[in-house]
Amino acid sequence: MNGRRRLTGLIAGLTLAAGCGAGGVTSAESPGSPESPGTAGVASPATPRVSPSPRAGLPRRGEVARIPVPAGGVPVISSIPTKRKVVFLTIDDGWEQDPGFLRQVRDQRIPITVFAMRDAVEATGSPDAASGGGRYMGAGGWDYFRELRDAGAPIEGHTLTHPNLRTLGYERQKAEICGMSTLIRREVGRRPALFRPPFGNYNGDTTRAARECGIKALVMWTATVQPEGKIAYQVPDKRLRPGDILLLHFRPNLARDFRVLVAKIKRRGFEIGDLGAYLKAGGVRVS
Repeated sequence: MNGRRRLTGLIAGLTLAAGCGAGGVTSAESPGSPESPGTAGVASPATPRVSPSPRAGLPRRGEVARIPVPAGGVPVISSIPTKRKVVFLTIDDGWEQDPGFLRQVRDQRIPITVFAMRDAVEATGSPDAASGGGRYMGAGGWDYFRELRDAGAPIEGHTLTHPNLRTLGYERQKAEICGMSTLIRREVGRRPALFRPPFGNYNGDTTRAARECGIKALVMWTATVQPEGKIAYQVPDKRLRPGDILLLHFRPNLARDFRVLVAKIKRRGFEIGDLGAYLKAGGVRVS
C-alpha cells in the first residue's frame, strides 16, 4: 500500500471514512438529529495512489441542464438539474471510521463524495452525541480517508473545527475553509473543489471566502439519512426526486445503515450518480 501503515490492529479487515451536521427537515421518514463542532488536530504528509474513479452513475450526453454560476462567485447547489432517476450520496465529518462502509464503497464501486472535517478525522475535540460512541471512532485517521480516496471517493472540505460560519467574520471563515483545503491537499494529494458549510449555515462572506480558497461550489442537500437508513426529506411529499443530494454522517452502525440505504434507493428505481461528473456536465469546473 505504497508504504502506508495498515490499520489491521485497530480495525478488523479494512479502512474507510467520516461524518457531519445537517439542516432542518420539514417532513421525514424519521426525525433529524443535531450536531456540534470540535476543536484541533495535526496530521502527516501522504502520497496519493492512482486509482480509477467509480464508473457507475455517469451522466449521459445532454442530460444535465446548465448550473448557474454567479459572476465572480460560486454556486450553491442543493440538487442536480436532471430528469433521470439518479441521486447522489454525500457523507460528512469523519468520526466513525467503519471498515464495513469502506468495503461496500470499494467492492461495489458506489460513487460517494466525502466532506471531511479535521477534528472528526483526527478524533480531537468533542463529537456531537449522534457521532460519538461508535465502535470505530477515529480508528483510522487520515489513513482511512486515503483508503476512501483510493476507492474512488473525492475528499472535499467541511472546515477544520465545524463552527457555525454565520457567527464568524470573513477572515475566520477563510481560515476554516482554506485551512481545511490545505490539510486535505497535504494528506490525500488533491485540493478540494467542493465545500459544505457546517449545519448548512453560510452567508456572503462564506461564498467569498470559499472562492478565495479555490472552491468551485458549495454543496447542500435535499434530504438527510438517519439511523437504519431512513431518509428525512425536506419536501412535503416524502419521496426521492431526480437529482436529489442525500447527506449522511460518519456515525455508529454506518455499514449497516449504508447497506439499507443503497438497497432502498435501488428498490425505488434510482441509480446512484457520480456527483463530480454531474457537476462538470452542468458546467461547474470541479477538476
